[in-house]
Amino acid sequence: MRHLSDPRRRDILHAAAGAGAVAALPAFAAGEPPPETRRIRIARFPYDLTCVAPMWIAEELLRAEGFEAIEYMNRPAGDQQRGLAHGELDFAITDIFSVLPALDTGMPTVVLGGIHSGCFELFANPQVRSVRDLKGKTVVVANAGRKGFVSAMVAHVGLDPRKDVTFLEFPARQGMQLLEQGKVDAFLGFPPEPPELRARNIGVSVVNTASDRPWSQYFCCVAISSRDFVGRNPVATRRALRALLKATDICAAEPERVTRMLVERGFLKSDAYAAQALREIPYKRWREYDSADSLRFYALRLHEAGVIKSDPQKLLAQGTNWRFIEQLKKEMKT
Repeated sequence: MRHLSDPRRRDILHAAAGAGAVAALPAFAAGEPPPETRRIRIARFPYDLTCVAPMWIAEELLRAEGFEAIEYMNRPAGDQQRGLAHGELDFAITDIFSVLPALDTGMPTVVLGGIHSGCFELFANPQVRSVRDLKGKTVVVANAGRKGFVSAMVAHVGLDPRKDVTFLEFPARQGMQLLEQGKVDAFLGFPPEPPELRARNIGVSVVNTASDRPWSQYFCCVAISSRDFVGRNPVATRRALRALLKATDICAAEPERVTRMLVERGFLKSDAYAAQALREIPYKRWREYDSADSLRFYALRLHEAGVIKSDPQKLLAQGTNWRFIEQLKKEMKT
């Protein structure tokens, strides 16, 4: 495990103070017990994904919450649920479209709360002016989570993603090239890809989930843990989630500083477009939006699209725990 140097530690704590995120930075708040475990394992990815930055800059905030061993474990994006289920991870931030199918298959994932909305953006050739225009078209996606979001959008406008759209799965960089070359009709971008697509004039934005309704009204990425970890460690769960939410505030307040830290610590390979992506992601919405409403909305869309088979209400009942996020919303009002 790599620890931050003292200057870097001061840097992130200064950023937290500037963001108003350290109201409880003494490790043990008055009347609050220490975490049941001092170890926590969090996912890291082998390629750039900007929007999950809060879990990568949270190390010193987690330390201030009483965790002593903070380990970042290499996992492919979208594979966090398996890591949690197998006891290899304790916490992660991931997209709803990866979580809901995992819950549908019975994985013991627990969704703890929404982190932000607005990270996905659909780009297409000029002939595609709306989601309805995807009928009969080819969409390239990088993984099952991105395919789930496009499926939800398609189902929402009355199309059947199983029949009306052809999906191709390629790594994101290759998918962007295919769109640029005119070999596919659309590509679903994930930060930091949207700022790069705009800067290079590749395709046109058809749906921007940071601003276009109804997508902008719901969380796309959530904090998750495992049923076992939450059951055995409720105090640690609350403390870890609080650290992630403080880190989310830092991302909203100081995107350039966050980008530098992520590149210096090896979580991002390049700062190209990363700071712009962080500026565009509406991190501040975690206090405003309803986590249960977001999961319900997308579970219904994915059920309509045939992506999940279980009753959406059943999934929410079995795979969520909103107690901690509701407590922290009251505690962290500013």
